[in-house]
Amino acid sequence: MTDSVEGSATYAAAGVSIEAGDRAVELIKGRLTSTRPEVVGGLGGFAGLFRIDADRLLATSTDGVGTKVAIAQAMDRHDTIGHDLVGMVVDDIVVCGAEPLFMTDYIACGRVVPERIADIVAGIDAGCALAGCALIGGETAEHPGLLGPDEYDVAGAATGMVRADSVLGPDRVKAGDVVVAMASSGLHSNGYSLARHVLLNVGGLSLDSTEDLGEPLGEVLLTPTRIYTKDCLSLIDAVEVHAFSHVTGGGLTANLERVLPAGTRTQIDHASWKPAAIFELIADRGRVAREEMEKTFNLGVGMVAVVPEGDAQAAVDHLTARGVDAWICGEITKAG
Repeated sequence: MTDSVEGSATYAAAGVSIEAGDRAVELIKGRLTSTRPEVVGGLGGFAGLFRIDADRLLATSTDGVGTKVAIAQAMDRHDTIGHDLVGMVVDDIVVCGAEPLFMTDYIACGRVVPERIADIVAGIDAGCALAGCALIGGETAEHPGLLGPDEYDVAGAATGMVRADSVLGPDRVKAGDVVVAMASSGLHSNGYSLARHVLLNVGGLSLDSTEDLGEPLGEVLLTPTRIYTKDCLSLIDAVEVHAFSHVTGGGLTANLERVLPAGTRTQIDHASWKPAAIFELIADRGRVAREEMEKTFNLGVGMVAVVPEGDAQAAVDHLTARGVDAWICGEITKAG
């Protein structure tokens, strides 16, 4: 991957501004007035928390899969995008230590094609099975004139539960903790506006191209998002876990910062792993600077666990035994 160079592709140039998204969240925080005494914490966490009794909290999250749907539509393959949706939602819930219980979905389309809708929902159901939660309902809406006949978008929300005294996060993390990485299956569901711009427009590749990948580009881009829910819950039972971080938009460093207490920072050893070929292809074709790659894509790390130093190797061994490629990728240090 290259350092910053003139003419390099950026996420903003591809039409997505992370900074504008962050600014929108800050503006929203200043305008919210609806609340209840059961709400725990505020906006900005991976999941919202709501107390249901003295011992238990509900955790909820909502998300979509972004412009990855454009790849599914171009390939006329719709059985994996639902799996992506589940991963993006439930793995935000498990970050706080909650077990996802149920999920609902929403599909907006220009025209209802029953077989296509069935494929999408079957993918959602399969993802829910992998996460150990139930798909209990949803909505499909036709929006002719707003979306083309073969266009659609998907979104979903899930709810989980965690004991109040078991919530993971910044309150547990401390300097000296170790960061354990869990490998991603690929791009997951982030950065597709930049990936599509660089590979299909600037790079002139087709979805059938196998250049530097060993399999068609379209298949690589449609690789389902890995669902870490059961692995994370199992890890909580096996070792002492202080926090998880789901690596999505913003990349590894920015998402790890969301679970750090004041006065600490992360020190990541980027030489401890090699990103998959798809990341190198994006960086090379678009001359995308390293900093831009790191804040846009997961670069091979889809989830991290923050654990005490004495539990780090046991965490790696436990995840490896479950079939998750895991390694120690850094540590938490004092800031300054």
